Amino acid sequence: MVTMVTKLVHYLHFSRRSGQYTMNHDNSKKPSGKPPYNRSGSQDSLDELSMDDYWKELENINEARDNDHEEQQVVVVKEPDEGELEEEWLKEAGLSNLFGDASVDSQESMVVLATLTRTQAAAVQKRVDTVTQTMRKKNKQYHVPDVRDIFKQQNESKEKETGSKLQSVRTREAQEEAKEAHSQYLDDNNPRDDVPATETDINLEISFSEQAASLKDNPISKVSKDNKEDDTLLPNFRLPKDKTGTTKIGALAPQDMKKIHALALIELTALFDILGTELKPQKAIKSKVKESGLFGVPLSVLLEQDQKRLPGIRVPFIFQRLISHIEEGKLETEGLLRIPGVAARVKNLCQELEAKFYEGTFCWENVKQHDAASLLKLFIRELPQPLLTMEYLKAFQDVQKLPTKKHQLQALNLLVLLLPEGNRDTLKVLLEFLQRVIDHREKNKMNLKNVAVVMAPNLFMFHGLGSKTTEKSEFVMAAGTASVMRFMIKFQNLLWTIPTFLVNQVRKQNAESQKKERKDKAMRKLLKKMAYDREKHEKQDKSNHDVKCLNDTDVPQGVIRVQAPHLSKVSMAIQLTEELKAGDVVARFLSQKSGTVQALKKEEVFLYEVGGNIGERCLDEDTYMKDLYQLNPNAEWIIKCKNC
Repeated sequence: MVTMVTKLVHYLHFSRRSGQYTMNHDNSKKPSGKPPYNRSGSQDSLDELSMDDYWKELENINEARDNDHEEQQVVVVKEPDEGELEEEWLKEAGLSNLFGDASVDSQESMVVLATLTRTQAAAVQKRVDTVTQTMRKKNKQYHVPDVRDIFKQQNESKEKETGSKLQSVRTREAQEEAKEAHSQYLDDNNPRDDVPATETDINLEISFSEQAASLKDNPISKVSKDNKEDDTLLPNFRLPKDKTGTTKIGALAPQDMKKIHALALIELTALFDILGTELKPQKAIKSKVKESGLFGVPLSVLLEQDQKRLPGIRVPFIFQRLISHIEEGKLETEGLLRIPGVAARVKNLCQELEAKFYEGTFCWENVKQHDAASLLKLFIRELPQPLLTMEYLKAFQDVQKLPTKKHQLQALNLLVLLLPEGNRDTLKVLLEFLQRVIDHREKNKMNLKNVAVVMAPNLFMFHGLGSKTTEKSEFVMAAGTASVMRFMIKFQNLLWTIPTFLVNQVRKQNAESQKKERKDKAMRKLLKKMAYDREKHEKQDKSNHDVKCLNDTDVPQGVIRVQAPHLSKVSMAIQLTEELKAGDVVARFLSQKSGTVQALKKEEVFLYEVGGNIGERCLDEDTYMKDLYQLNPNAEWIIKCKNC
């Protein structure tokens, strides 16, 4: 049997110009029967036969590049100056006004800092210290507040707030980690990747980094480190039901999602810090890119030109059309995604699509299924910036370095939250398609592992990255990215869930901001001391809360008023009970036989939580209304269509 090293020598001859990994082998030396190094746990998890497809896919990618006579533009990664990386990090985390001239008005940053956990605060403090040292070296006279004093004031309250929760879950979490590793260790003779080794709850109520910190030195958790994890089995991770409702990406208003993005970055950094893995977002030097067309066009440009033709589209139309064509040809085709299309034919199809797709004259009838699959992968590879973004591509790759599968899933969850909206929506459509391919594995012979190893090079390899590699790192990259790809496909539903602790932190930020606004208004009113202004202020408040004031007059305690202003003039007073769910409220509304309501279907309308300590949140049908009301008693409850 040909060894992996032999196959690597045969397959990998990639030029630096193409941006792929370069291997320099001495052809005079015959490869030995075994790899000349100890393979990592992640490598052991993917057998040689399954990894053949990975190397063959790389060979196909290289041949396609060689056949393309156009000069490939290499993306150059900018190496940040000392402290520059941390300054960029603080900016993205919403803490940039701690520095420079804006530091005199850093109230917004103070609100963010006041809601951080201990591990999150430590991550921020570490970056602030680095920036402070850099500024001193450069003799910059910026005012840098000592955030340690801020965190010191919070520590006691934070410990009281989270201490009891962490203590209650510490042993349980540690036992789950140990059970997970032990179960996988015992069952390593089972080759199926779609059979769960154990069932493990993912706790979304407590910060991932806090959980990692509490388990780090726990003797029970050491079992998971001592026993090698078997990646041929994936745990059956599940989300316990949250009574206040599960929050999916897309359920929050844009202003709250912006806060989620900043908090996710801080939390991911804290998690990587605790687990001893370096997180360094990368920046690419800006270069000229195509401003129109289909292939090699920035995702944002594609969406912009598509939205002019079809308003509201969230994923490039060509991407959706390629997927639908593959599915029209049936997903039972053996070797789908693995067997490449004919290179010359794929190139001609690519050129024809560029010329005729938007004119509507392209003929899809003659496009073979394997050619369409090759075009889909080509589209992903040719994006000027990776689908996983230049900033976080390496972080996605480094997820494999985290010690347990639970940590890896938590990190992937946070990374998905950091992706731009267009990238995230496109990735979601891709992963859902890949799962549908896997659902037909009995006929197409493409199970989870097969699909992962074929798609990993297309998603994780990119121009300008990894030009200096060793033979060992090639194997680590191959097995590691294939493993991460499996996780992304297998647990994609979990990845699109916003952790409860992040949503609660947003609620705290909103509450703190509202307190500040009320204080500012009171101060302005006091300084003006004018009856006219007071009267105007009262009228404005009355106008903004007419509905709420009306509700207060006729709604007894324990009852909520549900509005549907876009769909009906009728409002409903609903008694809160322990078992009342959001789905029940929608069902009662739809039972009305009047106007627009009669034509609506259950899947078209949702109950929204609006105002109070949240901007706007679409509720899942299993949300317990009494529990949510207690969390946000000042919210209004509105029923509307998803895109209203």
